[in-house]
Amino acid sequence: MLLKADRLELNLQSPKEVVAWVDSLPPEVRVEISSLWLERLNRAIEPDPWLCMFRIRLIKEKSEVGSCGFKGPPDESGVVEIAYGIDEQYRNRGFATESANALKEYALSLPEVRMVRANTKSENVASERTLEKCGFKLVGQFDDPEDGLVNRWETDS
Repeated sequence: MLLKADRLELNLQSPKEVVAWVDSLPPEVRVEISSLWLERLNRAIEPDPWLCMFRIRLIKEKSEVGSCGFKGPPDESGVVEIAYGIDEQYRNRGFATESANALKEYALSLPEVRMVRANTKSENVASERTLEKCGFKLVGQFDDPEDGLVNRWETDS
C-alpha cells in the first residue's frame, strides 16, 4: 500500500520489516513502544495499515525521513489514532504535516472511520503545530494508559 503527499510517499511495511525496525531502535526509545502493539505485530502475517508502520520517503530524493502509522483499527465509535515521527535531520521542513495529513485523509476516506485522533505531550509544541495545520482541534488533556498525561487532538474533516 502506498499513500502519497506533495513531496512524500508513505510505504506500508510488512510485519517483519516493522519488527526489524523496532529491534534496531536504541533501548531508551524501544521502551516507549506499546507492548500490546508489539504483541499484535508479532502475530501478524500480512501488511495491515492499522498495525504496520509506513516509512516516509521523499519522492524525488528517495531518502527515508521517518515513519508514521495508526495505533490500531477504528474503535467501536469509528475513531482511529495516528502517530508520526520525523528523523531529526529532516525536521522543520513540513514532512510531519504532510505525513499526518496523508494518514488523516486516508482514514477519513473509509466508511468505518468517522474521526481521527492524535495525542501529544505538552512539551511537544512542534507536533501540536503540525496537528493544527492539519485541521485537528485540541479537545483537552487525557490520561492515556500507555503514554500518561497527553493533549488530545481530533478532527472529522
